[in-house]
Amino acid sequence: MAVAERVRARSQSEEAYSRILERIVSLEMPPGSVVNEAQLREDLRIGRTPIREALQRLARENLVRSIPHRGTFVTDVNITDLARITEVRIVLEAHAARLATEKITTADREEMVELLELVRRGHVTDQRDLMQLDQQIHRLVYRTAHNPFLEATLERYFNLSLRLWYLVLDREVRLREAVDEHVELLQAILAGDGQRAEDIMRRHVSGFEREIRKVLVEG
Repeated sequence: MAVAERVRARSQSEEAYSRILERIVSLEMPPGSVVNEAQLREDLRIGRTPIREALQRLARENLVRSIPHRGTFVTDVNITDLARITEVRIVLEAHAARLATEKITTADREEMVELLELVRRGHVTDQRDLMQLDQQIHRLVYRTAHNPFLEATLERYFNLSLRLWYLVLDREVRLREAVDEHVELLQAILAGDGQRAEDIMRRHVSGFEREIRKVLVEG
């Protein structure tokens, strides 16, 4: 395969992964549902090989699973996994926030200031738009840590957490308050205060677990 063809195939695989991931995380492809490869090819207008490569990657991330002679399914959302996921996120996201204060670049800083102003203005009120804003902030912190191995690990656990957010999105959740907490976080990173950024992120992730558990368990 020529270099250009390999690059194009990799690009299609990345696109397929991103678009299927978004469908799974947002519950457009709900937990337990069958993954219809033919339908995905038609909807996404992407070939068989990139779709399968994307599904293999999603399987490694525990978002889909293949059962011999039955097919591929979106994995179930398990509330018992919430505490375990949070244990990992608290440690790694807090560390990423500290690293971000040490490794922030001029470009990172400019993007962070833009997001900070967007949160401060409070114009975003729709629940799904708030979810997108929350994702942007978390992922910017991951990138600002400038450690691709840490970023990849954080992405994996963040995506598992996002499905739980979407599961309760239309119920009484304090999503606006959760997004507003990022003001303090971004200010700490911009000020280069690693300990404060770490503490805020730890508190933020712990609050996420409490909020989800309250809605799912206590009703």
